Amino acid sequence: MFPSAEAVGLAPALAIGLVLCARGERSSRPRLVAGALGVALVFAAFVTELEPLANHTFLWAHLLQNVVMAEWAPALLLLAIPPRVAARANGFPLFRPLVALPLWLATYYVWHLPWIYDAALRHPHSLLHVEHLTYLLAGCCLWWPVVHSRRPAGVKAAYLFAAFVLASPLGLLLALIPRAIYPFYVHAPRTWGPSPLADQQIAGVTMAAEEAIVFFGAFTAFMLRFLADEQASGHLVPSAARGSARSRH
Repeated sequence: MFPSAEAVGLAPALAIGLVLCARGERSSRPRLVAGALGVALVFAAFVTELEPLANHTFLWAHLLQNVVMAEWAPALLLLAIPPRVAARANGFPLFRPLVALPLWLATYYVWHLPWIYDAALRHPHSLLHVEHLTYLLAGCCLWWPVVHSRRPAGVKAAYLFAAFVLASPLGLLLALIPRAIYPFYVHAPRTWGPSPLADQQIAGVTMAAEEAIVFFGAFTAFMLRFLADEQASGHLVPSAARGSARSRH
């Protein structure tokens, strides 16, 4: 079996793109680590045993690939782009929150419609590659306002909370539907592992839990930053200080 185009084509292309972006810039160690991890995740998702499991047997494996392409890898890749380089693209319409979030949600929900999902799996050398590429591009649009925009921390926290609330029903729905809804995996030959329904439930629970960790974790970080900024600017006064002020009056 030949390695997938994502492993032998997309991952090296991403690495080259990051190198070109950083040309002439002094890259910090965290930025280099983030870029290396982002490229490594894309490579690993399609060169390891996860690839045949996703393409032939288990829904949970396919959803894990989707999560890598739509959430984890884009965030890491954007963290690797130097701010001065990213500033040139901040005005791009697809990077605006009110465009990026609906675009990412639409990409997620449309590709998970059973007939579209199955069509991609039955065309692994064409439509499935399109699916993975659109996940990556939509994920980059989603994370751009968080990583590279100059919007206040409170706005970013609200944006991340909205992403979590609007995306989580998909995983929960997959976990709660009482029948397997993807014919490709229902009829997939299985010599081990969960039944098609249990496979779907595992995939849904895993997806919902992963999104809770990623988005709620990022939301918490920006909310704490927002509260710290408000306190530093004097908009939030500690309770002890308020009590002291009242006692003086």
